[in-house]
Amino acid sequence: MKKFEEKTISSETLYKGKIINLQVDEVELPDGNTSKRELIKHPGAVAVIALTDEGKIVMVEQYRKALEKSIIEIPAGKLEAGEEPSVTAKRELEEETGYGCKQLDHIISFYTSPGFADELVHIYFAKGLYVLENAKAADEDEFVELIEITIEEAIQLMKKQRIYDAKTAYAIQYLQLQAGQGGK
Repeated sequence: MKKFEEKTISSETLYKGKIINLQVDEVELPDGNTSKRELIKHPGAVAVIALTDEGKIVMVEQYRKALEKSIIEIPAGKLEAGEEPSVTAKRELEEETGYGCKQLDHIISFYTSPGFADELVHIYFAKGLYVLENAKAADEDEFVELIEITIEEAIQLMKKQRIYDAKTAYAIQYLQLQAGQGGK
């Protein structure tokens, strides 16, 4: 038995969407009582820390309806069914930025909000960037602007809440740590 395991008694799917599914599970708690859990099921996502030869972080600005504002982020996107995260990372880098890379290294994977969602984000570091002649087109409902900034500029944008999401904050801290340790 897993420590503090909550055994599912019943599960009801309330919504099936393009990106997420919403379900409510009735669970038996470790003490024998029951409770309900509202859960978001997500296919997972990738995000790419891409650094140019000039030391600029490749980012995109896009409108996020959930926040009702535009924010600046590292390139990212959801996994397609059966797709390996590294394939998704290369595709998203290409579609959102027009860059390809010579090397792609997995850095870490983490759950975004384990209290109610199973979304797992895989972070990759792209090296040896080059501009693609025939880059894949972005999704038809996705409008992004390419931005290349230094770590110092990124820190200032965080203070101004223009960079305001966990994956991008992680990317900036990762790059700061790498710079402090002689780079990677």
